[in-house]
Amino acid sequence: MGRFTRTGVAMGLATALAASAACSGGERTERSDSNTLRIAGPFEVHSLEPAASDGFFTRLQVVETLVSSDMRGELTPGLATSWSDAKGMRSWTFELPEDAEFHDGTPVTPDAVAASLEAAADEAASPLADAPVRRIVPVDSGVRFDLSAPYPTLPAVLTHYSTAALAPASYDDGHVTEVIGSGPYEIDRVELPASIEVSRFDEWRGDQPAIEKISFQAVGRAESRALMAVSFQADVVFGLEPAGRERVAATNGVAMESSLQPRTLLLKVNADHPVLGDVRVRQALSLALDRAGMADAVLREKELAATQLLPPSLRTWHEDGLEPLEHDPDAARDLLAEAGWKPDESGTLRKDGTPLRLTLTTYPDRPELPALATAIQASLREIGVEIEVDVTNSSEIPARHQDGSLELGLFARHFALVADPLVTVAETFAPQGEDWGVMNWRDGEVTKAVDGLLHSPSDDEAQEYRTRIVETAQQELPLIPVAWYRMNAAVSDRVANFELDPLERTWRVADVSWAEQ
Repeated sequence: MGRFTRTGVAMGLATALAASAACSGGERTERSDSNTLRIAGPFEVHSLEPAASDGFFTRLQVVETLVSSDMRGELTPGLATSWSDAKGMRSWTFELPEDAEFHDGTPVTPDAVAASLEAAADEAASPLADAPVRRIVPVDSGVRFDLSAPYPTLPAVLTHYSTAALAPASYDDGHVTEVIGSGPYEIDRVELPASIEVSRFDEWRGDQPAIEKISFQAVGRAESRALMAVSFQADVVFGLEPAGRERVAATNGVAMESSLQPRTLLLKVNADHPVLGDVRVRQALSLALDRAGMADAVLREKELAATQLLPPSLRTWHEDGLEPLEHDPDAARDLLAEAGWKPDESGTLRKDGTPLRLTLTTYPDRPELPALATAIQASLREIGVEIEVDVTNSSEIPARHQDGSLELGLFARHFALVADPLVTVAETFAPQGEDWGVMNWRDGEVTKAVDGLLHSPSDDEAQEYRTRIVETAQQELPLIPVAWYRMNAAVSDRVANFELDPLERTWRVADVSWAEQ
């Protein structure tokens, strides 16, 4: 095992890289002959705990989940070689490989895997915590889940990064202090929140990856990331804003890869707020948004304007016949007037002398979010709603959800972090609310529909349930869709076989190789 550091901020490397890029004056620099695949992006590494890791250690293929998925979202073996159910889906058994090792040389045993899964089931942030698990027990050649109710989506839940298997030595007093997985790469060094370095694990039971070493660096400024891409200071760069993408397109030796994601950029609304609790106000805010204009100006693709909550990439959840969300400022003003909000001499809406002012919280991890927040602010000002934009850490949205202070939150919601979108949809519309889902909003029919989907309905029943959820969300707008999302990455031509996973489970680094020069 390489050196491991839990604390420290490695922004010095990012600064040096950006400075080097800047010194090039936009001219092409010589490619590095490093044997390290260098990845940069806006994402910070906030925790070693699987449930709070944002999937970094599955993306880098350091840890494995029992079940994986392919590029179409179909379930495939992960750490488990196979699985089966019994007792009407109240019992599931997952078989483990005989020759798997953790990175510290200890064998991957049923006991070790069961212990990791029990830890995941105790984490509220893991979808496994919502499964009807009575116990997780090691058996002769794998692990068995005994459930209190049928749960057909369990294999899909076990694709989530929070359910990764870790070696017993990863834990100290119940907390993860070192990430010791069983994947094709092992950790050399971690410095929270900025960098991870990994190297090829020689005892990996599968085909050895072509790339020996990989580094990830969090780089907060979009301009710095673009400079790193066009000056070849990084081989793969995520999170480029439109200007950066245009710069990459004009540079030889680097190309853009993109994939439409099952992700929606949306406004989370506190439905218990004295203003936002009125559905007419929520509908008015939605009608005020010029989604096509914002998608064109910020994302450079009008087609990404969201007409409903679930994007077309989720075919079974996207309702083609649903009346789309529209831009109609006059209708928005009428609804607000009906709700008692009248413009004063300056045009600001007031009710009982109180101005309609709200705070919109967002974060810069995805560079399009602050720009969209500014565009939303301008759209709402046109109908007399004053918005204060607060660009802060992404952790503030769940924190303000929990303490009740959130009014509006703008963020990107991925609806397929597990292979079956139902799991995320169920979390999103949880009656008790969810950090990245509804806030102080519940609907009995939606709850019944989600429960119905979780109990293996017929195809016709399932479609009826999905339609009920989508139509209610479109009418009630506890979450206001703004845009759909296309993931992009700048990739150097010294890299071959790089593919963007539409589900963002993994960066598939074990399949990448060096291009022949």
